[in-house]
Amino acid sequence: MTPAQMTFVEHLNDLRKRLISICVVFVVLLIGCFVFVSRIYGYLVEPLTREGYRLMVTSPGEVVMVYMSMAGLVSAGLTLPFALYQIWRFVKPGLTPTEQRYTLRLLPAALLMFGLGLCFSWFVVFPAVLHFLLHLAQERFTVMLRAGSYFGFLTSICLPLALVFELPLVVVFLTRIGLVTPRFLRKMRRYAYFVCVLIGVLISPPELVSHLSVVLPMIFLYELSILLSALVQRRRQKQPDAGGNTA
Repeated sequence: MTPAQMTFVEHLNDLRKRLISICVVFVVLLIGCFVFVSRIYGYLVEPLTREGYRLMVTSPGEVVMVYMSMAGLVSAGLTLPFALYQIWRFVKPGLTPTEQRYTLRLLPAALLMFGLGLCFSWFVVFPAVLHFLLHLAQERFTVMLRAGSYFGFLTSICLPLALVFELPLVVVFLTRIGLVTPRFLRKMRRYAYFVCVLIGVLISPPELVSHLSVVLPMIFLYELSILLSALVQRRRQKQPDAGGNTA
């Protein structure tokens, strides 16, 4: 029986098997992360230890929760490529050959951009923000950092910036289906720049170098989005039939 002839129940069974395989991979990676949780902890608190601080907990159970959160986040990140591939395999029968090739090329690019965003936020933005806030707090307060609060703050900085790096791929997809054009993106450039500056000022320390380290990459991502949108639109115009099927 071909995938197109599968019944609704068979589709549900296929989805269940793929979800189970994703959960199995996640659990295996979670166990592995627990084995190396001390090293993971040491790596994630390195920006803090460079500033001369140590984290504190208010109860014995908080240690377990912190370790579980760290292991869970790392294992979820490692499981993401396998999970996206399984999702693609599930929706593949409903896609045209052109859409199958397009989405298969898009998945590695999405993972790459997400990884670049994480690296940028971890190595550039987060240390600068942490350094500024700690020195600001030292002037008036006794600084005591809870482990849970620190890792929550780390996630709130790194994860949104990693998602911002997906902007070019989102624009490429929207251009591919005809919802966005390069002309529209160029028309909105001044507003996009304003939003980039606003976000950069809000999440970075109040100094020019820190602002530029966040704002300039975001502006570069927007300009890259315009370039990719123009390339995709040019290809759609050369292949109207393929573009119509994709839409």
